[in-house]
Amino acid sequence: MMSTISIDRPAWEVADVIRRYSGAFLKRFGSSLSGTQRKALRDLAACRTAILGGHVQRCLDCGQERIAYNSCRNRHCPKCQALARATWLEREATYLLPVEYHHVVFTLPQEVAELARTNPALVYDRLFQAAAGTLREVAANPRRLGAAIGVLAVLHTWGQNLHHHPHLHCVVTGGGLSCNAQGRVDASPRWRSCRPGFFLPVRILSQVFRGKFLALLREAFNHGQLIGTHALEAASNLSALITRLSAKPWVVYVKPPFGGPTQVLKYLARYTHRVALSNRRLIAVEDGRVTFRYKDYADDHRTKQMTLDATEFLRRFVQHVLPKGFVKIRHFGLLANRRRAEWLAVCRRLLFVAVVPSRPSSESNEGVEPAKPPHCPHCGGCRFTYRELAAEPHTGPAFSAPRDTS
Repeated sequence: MMSTISIDRPAWEVADVIRRYSGAFLKRFGSSLSGTQRKALRDLAACRTAILGGHVQRCLDCGQERIAYNSCRNRHCPKCQALARATWLEREATYLLPVEYHHVVFTLPQEVAELARTNPALVYDRLFQAAAGTLREVAANPRRLGAAIGVLAVLHTWGQNLHHHPHLHCVVTGGGLSCNAQGRVDASPRWRSCRPGFFLPVRILSQVFRGKFLALLREAFNHGQLIGTHALEAASNLSALITRLSAKPWVVYVKPPFGGPTQVLKYLARYTHRVALSNRRLIAVEDGRVTFRYKDYADDHRTKQMTLDATEFLRRFVQHVLPKGFVKIRHFGLLANRRRAEWLAVCRRLLFVAVVPSRPSSESNEGVEPAKPPHCPHCGGCRFTYRELAAEPHTGPAFSAPRDTS
């Protein structure tokens, strides 16, 4: 049964743009859309409308009725991430260790970002492999840390202005279990900590990341896994493209450490289930144009406004729809699924941890809308009956279902 929690609705939603301007958008860009992108547009437009059905909530105290339509649950929908995020956070809290955590961001050059437009699953998967491999290899080096570390990686494909900007946010343990140069944990491991406030040298991380990714790219090309792209067509061959990419620095950014588990959860609550643009950033949708807020990181993180033609806005939005089944949050090293329970037990023994938190603290959920007990907006009562509403067939223009304003 669906929840009837009351929330403050923003004035405009991404779904409003889809419902109003999908016709013009599909006419211009429809032939280039994937099935997953089309489904995302349909789901977002139908979210919390009669198309998906719902239920009628009746207050037993005052008799008032309220219709609540079902959510689409599409992972790209700005309205459908709260429950998935809360469930994921509760599980993730059990994996955290009482150590300093570091935040490392790996960014792909623009030429590779162009490859990802026509090879998204392949390029994004190689990004995960190269970044995680870099962190584990450099950390295992006895001249650096000499330890096997834990890595949580989250893929973002967008910048604040909705341009295509693939990058990986990695949350990394500030230490790990002693290991050899190949990353194999010692038979009787010890816990090795990073220096306070310092993780690994950025220059080394950047060089190793570049080498690993380009090697994976060449391997994919040699196996015929890359399909035609503007970037490859512009180069006389892959070797020329790789030569250019090898000559330029690759951006790896190590942010100040989080500190302990509470700060990590606060970050995860805000970023893991984020979509390309939240509804609350929209300012206006009118006269075929969309205005939204964004942060200009090149101008001291100042908040600015941008106005785009509605079809261009939708083009930018759908390019961040991930391929079907693609996993955008992954664990590596000590946090990898296969032996995570075993390695974390060893880590906690070495760190003298007796109690593992079972759920995120209230402080870690700062910025996340808390769930409120269902109550009647008219009398404040909390006794209800529910009657299901069947989904209504949609026979109007594509993606034009009316918005739920209940």
